[in-house]
Amino acid sequence: MNSTINNKAILLLADGTSYEGKAVGKVGTTTGEICFNTGMTGYQEVFTDPSYFGQIMVTTNNHIGNYGVRKAETESDGVKIAGLVCKRFSSHQSRVMAESSLDDYFMENNVVGISDVDTREIVRHVRDKGAMNAIISSEVLDVAELKTLLEKVPSMQGMELATSVSTAEPYEQGSENSNHKVAVLDFGLKSNIVNCLNERGCHTKVFNANTSFEDLMSWNPDGIMLSNGPGDPEPLAKPIKTVQSIIEANIPVFGICLGHQILSLAMGMKTFKMHNGHRGLNHPVQNLETGRSEITSQNHGFAVSMETIPDNIVLTHKNLNDDTVEGIRIKDKLAFSVQYHPEASPGPHDSRYLFDDFVKNIEVSKK
Repeated sequence: MNSTINNKAILLLADGTSYEGKAVGKVGTTTGEICFNTGMTGYQEVFTDPSYFGQIMVTTNNHIGNYGVRKAETESDGVKIAGLVCKRFSSHQSRVMAESSLDDYFMENNVVGISDVDTREIVRHVRDKGAMNAIISSEVLDVAELKTLLEKVPSMQGMELATSVSTAEPYEQGSENSNHKVAVLDFGLKSNIVNCLNERGCHTKVFNANTSFEDLMSWNPDGIMLSNGPGDPEPLAKPIKTVQSIIEANIPVFGICLGHQILSLAMGMKTFKMHNGHRGLNHPVQNLETGRSEITSQNHGFAVSMETIPDNIVLTHKNLNDDTVEGIRIKDKLAFSVQYHPEASPGPHDSRYLFDDFVKNIEVSKK
């Protein structure tokens, strides 16, 4: 494929700040909310994470693309970021196990990006000014014209994106002779969540985000997993109602990221849009029930309001950087959730014990 790396490209932010660099991937124009990820590795897993749907990603690591891509390291069926902003982009990979270059992968997935810009400056700007919409173009190089296009892009707040990346048809994974059956509500599922369940003796069936409680129960699951996903959780009225029914039925529940927010909303709590979110592989979280701290992988721009936690909810985890809610447990129910990613692909495995806790809850429920 023909590389576009030497072509000119423009990045324009909603506040009028612009940057000039070189084109990455497909020649074109893309829009989304700009965010940044502090991870130093695992760029392929990050780019294919459905939670990033609708977002332009700034990578803080200096080199992107240097070890290429492998199909086995994807977290979904393709690239989900709206665009990429990076410092140095490599069109050639140096890893023997790589199946193709990241540049070819972007071309195949129609990804528009920009490199050779000062990502440290951009990250500082977004950190201070907050998340905002942005546009990248390697075909329109007039800033005034780009500004007109950018003004038409809707805000992430109030935007329902989960159903856009949810599976259209249910599918099963894992051995049918497994000890437990787990129904997964797919709001933008990372494939490693299912892998972690399968590794622990769970046969899984993944359902569309809007699947009704009755349809979920027709499969007779032993537990329910609420997956991660993109966008604002508050517009997801039908899934929130479904989760309320699941909780009332006292079925074991484990929520991750957007799934955590949906569980919280189902219990009467509120969510809010963060100034610039948490994204990366190095966020410290404390387990308040054990006193131990974990280094976690995170990807979210919304969070649960600490002030709205009711008496029947236990705060189990908090972020050690800003004291935001990172985990809850419902009293007298086998239901809990965390804001971060215990499946951590990429990222540390400090929090994999949460999958074991979920399986233990299933075993308690079955007894």
